[in-house]
Amino acid sequence: MEYFNAFLCGGLLCALGQILIDRTKLTPAKILVCYVTAGVILGGSGLYQYLVDWAGAGATVPLTGFGYTLATGAREAVQQHGLLGAFIGGAAATAGGVAAAIFFGFLAALLFKARPKH
Repeated sequence: MEYFNAFLCGGLLCALGQILIDRTKLTPAKILVCYVTAGVILGGSGLYQYLVDWAGAGATVPLTGFGYTLATGAREAVQQHGLLGAFIGGAAATAGGVAAAIFFGFLAALLFKARPKH
């Protein structure tokens, strides 16, 4: 059931993004910002935690999960470091994921040859 919940949640988030692309004039970049911002707001308010508990990776892997991780990291760092934690917490919480994305993107660029679109 865990896999089904993750698939359902992640699929619904992706389907919503596709509907926004197809039916509105929002650009993918604006939708990305909306997803991350929604994750920060819902994560900061504590509501996103319920979705993470239910859907697991289906809630943490999409862009809303990145926003949730930013909010959670900032909240925890504020408890430990005070106001300074609001600035360093999100970056520290997401540093591993960002570093992995950069590394694997670089690795893919080395292994595969880019070709122009026609």
